[in-house]
Amino acid sequence: MKMRKIAAAASALVLAAMLVSCGEKTNTVKPDIQTEKVTEANGTEKAAETEAPDADTTGSVSEVTTEPDPTSLAHNPLTGEYGYNADAVGKRPVAVMINNIDQSLPQYGISSADYIYEVVVEGGITRLMAVFGDYTNVPTLCSIRSCRYYYPLIANGLDAIYCHWGMDMTIAKETLERLGIDRFDGDNSSSGLFYNDENRLEYYAREHTGCLDGSQLPANIENAGFRTEVKNGGADYMKFAEGNEFLDISDEECESMTITFSESYFSTFTYDSETKTYLKQHSGSPHMDASNDKQLAFTNVFALKTNVYLREDGYRMDVELDGGEGYYFSGGKVKAINWTKNGDDSNFRFTDAETGEEITVNRGKCYIGITQRVSF
Repeated sequence: MKMRKIAAAASALVLAAMLVSCGEKTNTVKPDIQTEKVTEANGTEKAAETEAPDADTTGSVSEVTTEPDPTSLAHNPLTGEYGYNADAVGKRPVAVMINNIDQSLPQYGISSADYIYEVVVEGGITRLMAVFGDYTNVPTLCSIRSCRYYYPLIANGLDAIYCHWGMDMTIAKETLERLGIDRFDGDNSSSGLFYNDENRLEYYAREHTGCLDGSQLPANIENAGFRTEVKNGGADYMKFAEGNEFLDISDEECESMTITFSESYFSTFTYDSETKTYLKQHSGSPHMDASNDKQLAFTNVFALKTNVYLREDGYRMDVELDGGEGYYFSGGKVKAINWTKNGDDSNFRFTDAETGEEITVNRGKCYIGITQRVSF
């Protein structure tokens, strides 16, 4: 594993205009330095990316878990894909916070996620939330990071069990307590679910070495007494295409687009016609999963337009999740959509911008980027 330079910046990045563009790949050079400040419970500020998670267990990152049985007629309620673990149908998903700052790369296990959500946090950097439909088949994930208030709002709409390592001690703490969401926090765990990768500790700052051992989730969920059955009885989270049909979603082609979160953090997607997926880049470089050397790939990409702005403290972000306009990309095509989230317990709903009807999506993994401005 290559040594990556870990440095602290003197000041946070200023949040830039956010947009989605459709066209050529972006070749912006990534900066060497990124920082993120956090207000502690005592009101003091410190660089969050130098704040070490509190865990006693050490170990190394393992490979991803086994693939589902392709002969199974059961389908994943998150993605619609067949070959799903039949025993997992009707069970709650798991949502895990993933570090996405440059200095934490590469990540492990995230290519196995059914959904990846990406939203900006302090200093213009982004954080990911990886969602897995089958909590019994989650790989080891690295590196795990802390909670910002809008992520549990998204997880709660999925009825997911939420996993994070620390939190913003202001509105994020209040949101978690208000929702009463079932969750695991690496700051308060001694069960072996969270640990620091001893191999990464040689080259990375400690806060970039936090792992979640997915094989420990079933026992931890049982011991915590968390409900495992979903509230909606196992209904699909989206309206999927019939059978194995692959939809031509519109007449407008779009084989490459970039979702920009700040001057330095943007996600570019390039369509691969052979796999019918969009290959993801992280700020100009292929976004890789180091556990299997795979580039992240998604059948469905959603770019959701909303208001993202600085809070009164002049540093933290507010992200409105009520609804707005957006775009759905699949099969090298793009469709204009509207999206809504009707309350803390509701999932995102996507409708055709012209007809107002719920859109039908192709079966496959989904990326959801939540940004300020959408244009192409």
